[in-house]
Amino acid sequence: MDWRYPYILMLLIVFILIWAIWRLRTRSTKSNKNNEFSDRLKERIDPKKQLWKRRFRVYSLIFLIIAAAGPLIGTRLKPVERKGVDLIFAVDVSVSMNAEDVKPTRLEKAKYEISQVIKKLKGDRVGIIVFAGSAHYFLPLTGDYEAARLFLDAIETKMIKTQGTALSAALKTSISAFPDESEKYKVLVVVTDGEDHEGETIAIAKRASKTGIVVNTIGVGSISGSLIPIGRNGQIEEYKRDKKGQLITTVLNETILKDIADAGNGIFIRIDNQTNSGEKLHDEINAMEKKTFSSHEYSEFEDRYQIFAIFSLILAIIAFILPTNRKNKEL
Repeated sequence: MDWRYPYILMLLIVFILIWAIWRLRTRSTKSNKNNEFSDRLKERIDPKKQLWKRRFRVYSLIFLIIAAAGPLIGTRLKPVERKGVDLIFAVDVSVSMNAEDVKPTRLEKAKYEISQVIKKLKGDRVGIIVFAGSAHYFLPLTGDYEAARLFLDAIETKMIKTQGTALSAALKTSISAFPDESEKYKVLVVVTDGEDHEGETIAIAKRASKTGIVVNTIGVGSISGSLIPIGRNGQIEEYKRDKKGQLITTVLNETILKDIADAGNGIFIRIDNQTNSGEKLHDEINAMEKKTFSSHEYSEFEDRYQIFAIFSLILAIIAFILPTNRKNKEL
């Protein structure tokens, strides 16, 4: 049981306090009053009926307050039908995603754009894969967009110790995350700066497209590139260097990302410092044919204020029509 407006229940406490004070004052007044007029009134009024009349009024007010608080009782099962696609984001968490050529960083900007896409989804299921030198499941396919955005916020470049940008591993892991129930309605979005160290991605993307998976790529970064900051607690201490001590400049590899998208029958999108870079992806998903996911039922509380309101009305009517006069005694 739950309440829609629980603060209204405070009126019950206020009412009980007022009633208790009134009872105390009534008793003290009765003890002081003792005149002929009040005695004649008492002769015509049945004290038991008067007591019940007063009780019905009190009970009616109590039920009215409860009804106003909006009681939610029990569960209601409701069939739900959804239409959408299965959408998996493979997010690059290699250290190069800390580059600041896209503000505030490549990774943070990518997370923001993905979050905006998820916010606009309707009926689609979304999952997340994270990868660097290896790839791992992070969030299985779900229709809970709030949970998806919470998981997305938790992504950082320290998640995977094995560094690198293993696009091939990311594609393989993402493909295996899709259910085998359909040959269509599957969308993979690879979000990375495009540094491929394995060279198998084009062939994997082609095989994925043959199984009905649309492979899209999102490139994060600039063509001019940027140094890779290294630091703690948001403070940059130095920049990443190679084995020779030379500063490393990470550059967006648009060519390979475009080739992957072409092989996977998808599109390539570049994320830069402009806003709404992911709008094109959202439009592409909306334009796709949607499948009907199996209907399921979910439970929720149901409003039951009507029951208490009816009881309040019945008790109020009884209190109004209940006579308090004594019955005439037969002589």
